[in-house]
Amino acid sequence: MVADPQRKGRRQTIKVEETVILRFLYRSVPGRALLKLLVAPAVSRLCGRFMDSRFSRRFIQGFAERHKIDPSKYEQREYVSFNDFFCRGLAQFSFDESLDSLISPCDAKLSAFPINQQQAFMIKGTPYSVADLIENRELASSYEGGICLIFRLSVDDYHRYCYIDDGTKGRNVFLPGQLHTVQPIALRRYDIYKENCREYTVMDTQHFGKVTQVEIGALLVGKIANHQQAGSFRKGEEKGMFLYGGSTIVLLLEKGKARVDEEFFENTANSLETVVKIGERIGTGISLFSEKRIE
Repeated sequence: MVADPQRKGRRQTIKVEETVILRFLYRSVPGRALLKLLVAPAVSRLCGRFMDSRFSRRFIQGFAERHKIDPSKYEQREYVSFNDFFCRGLAQFSFDESLDSLISPCDAKLSAFPINQQQAFMIKGTPYSVADLIENRELASSYEGGICLIFRLSVDDYHRYCYIDDGTKGRNVFLPGQLHTVQPIALRRYDIYKENCREYTVMDTQHFGKVTQVEIGALLVGKIANHQQAGSFRKGEEKGMFLYGGSTIVLLLEKGKARVDEEFFENTANSLETVVKIGERIGTGISLFSEKRIE
């Protein structure tokens, strides 16, 4: 774990509260029976078709009011469906353009974990294997001693995500699975980072080495929409989007390639998630940071 000492001030944190519905689904026998149906990709696809239809537009206003979404922050146009609104673009988008800045790829609640010598990271005392996450043991070995950043998106977050640096990438690798909620309650019974459908991309970045980004679908999220396969990309360029529901992005960073702000590790150790915004600086590239200190 390498922390960045430059950041001053503290960010907003939250402690996740379990809802009545999630407690029913994950902590009761009848709830878990219903859950088996809800997590099936076929159910998500069916919900997705409705959310893509014009009949779903009636839910937009109530959703926006319930989650206190400020329409002035987003593109001003008529939305043809609920999913069209859910994936709305920002009216203005900016990001930290400093060469040495590691930026957040999305709006989210962030948790930070060191990856140990067994290529695993610990969440609430339970080990989660990088190899299980990406189903690639050779690639997982690249992140021994590195950092795992988990960005949990909730339904009120902006659901598009961007590239964190300039670089080139290989093809997107899709791993089929189920669709459990990404709320922490699910981690107590299910290994969602191994069971949920997900898609990962290996990126050779200019300032942070080899970074693997994993998009993970969640309850009632049947589609991860990445825009391109292999090719080059630019920092801040839109990489893709999630359709309706909560979802998660995981960034795997190699050992010695980036300094991540210490407060993320401290908050995570205290069972708190840290609120971050797309394009916000969350750390610094080590090589550039060191060069600036030498100068």
